[in-house]
Amino acid sequence: MPSKIVQPSTCNLQRDIPSQSHPIGVFDSGIGGLTVVAALQHLLPHENILYVGDTARVPYGGKSAETITHYSQEIIDLLLRRSCKMIVIACNTASAVAVPTLKNFYKIPLQGVIEPGAAAAAKATRSGKIGVIGTKATITRNAYSETLHALDPKLKVISQACPLLVPAIEEGWIEDEITDSILHRYLDPMLSQNIDTLVLGCTHYPLLKKRIAAIVGAHIALVDSAENCATQVELLLSEKNLATSSKDNGTLHIILTDRSESFLHLAEKRLHLHADSFETISLH
Repeated sequence: MPSKIVQPSTCNLQRDIPSQSHPIGVFDSGIGGLTVVAALQHLLPHENILYVGDTARVPYGGKSAETITHYSQEIIDLLLRRSCKMIVIACNTASAVAVPTLKNFYKIPLQGVIEPGAAAAAKATRSGKIGVIGTKATITRNAYSETLHALDPKLKVISQACPLLVPAIEEGWIEDEITDSILHRYLDPMLSQNIDTLVLGCTHYPLLKKRIAAIVGAHIALVDSAENCATQVELLLSEKNLATSSKDNGTLHIILTDRSESFLHLAEKRLHLHADSFETISLH
């Protein structure tokens, strides 16, 4: 069984005072968080980024809250040992389950993806009917529903857990009839309830954005949590005076917990990302 969360006095492993030149730390259970990295590079091209993909333990969506929180803490501590100036939890599951607890234990800024995505959805909807797709853990925790209702209690939120999508994406089945069938199985019931906005409540899902758009139609606004998270990171860096002053192109260093050829292929082909350096480590 995973160990309990350590106490705040020993939890913050940051060895240096955050400086503008330090990298932004980003992590996810697998490849999905690279959609956030791509958005960050587009918006903040001069920032250095250190990405951890927990490919050995993907997906997080079906795991217990204790396990998800434990995994998240392990990775945050790793990123702090690498002198990251802030941490982006590029995982809706970890954002929903672990962030509410861990944000009280760290002095360094932690940014999840739930609140930026929910705010964008509330702004986009015209009818007040919003659909949310995500992992079992994200949907079970009602993370988006509660955040959306806090913004506007009148909103109607229709949520759907989609446990088969992350494995399909990790397998590289982006343009595949099987994936299309899975999407129809999840999306058709939501469409029958006349939603006008759909939140892609998992950072893996933007990799299927074109396929999803073809199914739901142009009249439904798709809210990409990755893009909105990047915008919030830009604001947070400015508020904390942590934005880099460098005019050079930022670097991307990728760390995986298990080597994944599909991970690297998708990063290059779908997101046009190129890692300046790469390593595989074990967290066990």
